[in-house]
Amino acid sequence: MLLIVDNGSIFTQEITKILSNEIIEYTTIPFHKITEHDLQKFNSFILSGRRKNNQKMNAINSEIIKHVVLEKKSLLGICYGAEILALTLGGTIRKSDNTVKGNHIVNITEQNPLSEKDLEVYQSHNYEIAKLGKHLVSFASSKTCNFEMIKHKSLSIFGSQFHPEMSNDGKLVIQSFLKIIH
Repeated sequence: MLLIVDNGSIFTQEITKILSNEIIEYTTIPFHKITEHDLQKFNSFILSGRRKNNQKMNAINSEIIKHVVLEKKSLLGICYGAEILALTLGGTIRKSDNTVKGNHIVNITEQNPLSEKDLEVYQSHNYEIAKLGKHLVSFASSKTCNFEMIKHKSLSIFGSQFHPEMSNDGKLVIQSFLKIIH
């Protein structure tokens, strides 16, 4: 079963629309209502984006990521979800010079299970991944961001700096993730 962790993104409903069109069982729970039982119950997770910084949100999402790594579960972190994934696993983030918003081309730089071709995706963020920890690798970049898509070296744990739920190419990324987890 798949858990969508709702971190308050205005786009979370778009994720649920995509999943509703797939034959997959999922549940959406706001970050502050997730329990230890929820972590045990689900075998895969999507971490949504967010609207604003929240220390409690950061702590809870970090605990989810640590649980996923320890239990070798699957995860897709979207925008903020990718940033907190990088931070939790030893990387860093930085404030972008400008707000990155709108459609952008993401170039696939390494073979990966989520996309074989370059993507046109929707971006909406003020922060970006600056450095990856030793367990993560990058497989896509753009003119605005070096680490558009990242992956754990040995687990089915992924992050996208962009919002895949907001473009046709991005929706294919989510569908590829769903194929991996089922």
